[in-house]
Amino acid sequence: MRIGILQPGYLPWLGFFEQMYKSDVFVIYEDVQYDKHGWRNRNRIKTANGVQWLTVPILVKFEEHPLISEVEVDNKQNWRKKHLSAIQQSYSKAPFYKEYADIFEEAYSRDWEYLIDIDMYFITKLSECLGMGSKKIIRSSTLDATGDRVERLVNICKMFKADTFYEGAAGRNYLDEKHFAGHGIRLEFQDYKHPIYNQLYGDFVPYLSVIDLLFNHGEESLAILTNRNLTEAAS
Repeated sequence: MRIGILQPGYLPWLGFFEQMYKSDVFVIYEDVQYDKHGWRNRNRIKTANGVQWLTVPILVKFEEHPLISEVEVDNKQNWRKKHLSAIQQSYSKAPFYKEYADIFEEAYSRDWEYLIDIDMYFITKLSECLGMGSKKIIRSSTLDATGDRVERLVNICKMFKADTFYEGAAGRNYLDEKHFAGHGIRLEFQDYKHPIYNQLYGDFVPYLSVIDLLFNHGEESLAILTNRNLTEAAS
């Protein structure tokens, strides 16, 4: 049993969904402290004028150390209209735009009080678009997992009887493989090889939101994302 435990992101990048794909159980780690300059409320798309950030404005007092799940959206700003307009303008000519457009029109027609809710909406919908609709996705706040930073991860692994923890590359900086091994858990660190695929607007740009891949490649996206047919996709 392989488990992935990852903080949520807004319109996440390809590597996020690669971790989901390779995990039997995927835990959204949202009851931990919100990080100021992370990917919880922002990501990048490719436009005719280059890369553009899409950022959800938030209401947060960092001195109070809020959890990700507690962060509220600042709806005094007209961010939903701006995000939808940017996506429409950038991808309306993409081969598969019409297949997925309603997901974004629906999302940006709603009022979102908490950031985690729009993050989860897109994580769920985009995983379905990628063909992973049956994937078991669980929010960490629904688990009774205790312990410090490392022990809590160990305990979550134990809850699901996972013998492999598929962790992002950054985990190499703070996770001890021997400690996990002592609990019968093997640490496997992601070493993601970003594929090159067909994009609009000139030279290829990596590390964008997965929506860039979906709009350009449709049902082929999962195979490209997991590097299963990189040669065909780039040809």
